[in-house]
Amino acid sequence: MAKKAIIIKPLLSEKSTELADNPISTKYTFVVAMDANKIEIKKAVEEQFSVTVDDVNTSIRPGKRKSRVVKGRMVSGRTSPYKKAVVTVAEGEFIEGFYGIDTEEELEEVDGNETEAAEA
Repeated sequence: MAKKAIIIKPLLSEKSTELADNPISTKYTFVVAMDANKIEIKKAVEEQFSVTVDDVNTSIRPGKRKSRVVKGRMVSGRTSPYKKAVVTVAEGEFIEGFYGIDTEEELEEVDGNETEAAEA
């Protein structure tokens, strides 16, 4: 039996990047398979990114109605619903390569620049 893809892609939005950049609680957001449960998501993230997952929160986002004009006519349709998972990793851990941060040194450099900007 083939192993199904649980994690489809990271969800990059303004809100999700703010959650990931918060040093107190590091959270990462993924689009996951609709039939995946929290236990499967936790195992998949731990295996794929070699981190310890503390918590998984899921929600199903409904599809939306969209309209556009094609050759002078209105064409309407729907976007697909999707399931998103907000994964909290253990304190002091982070996922390398996520949001453009590849190493701990880059993470410390980014945190240091934010501290200097706040002090000024």
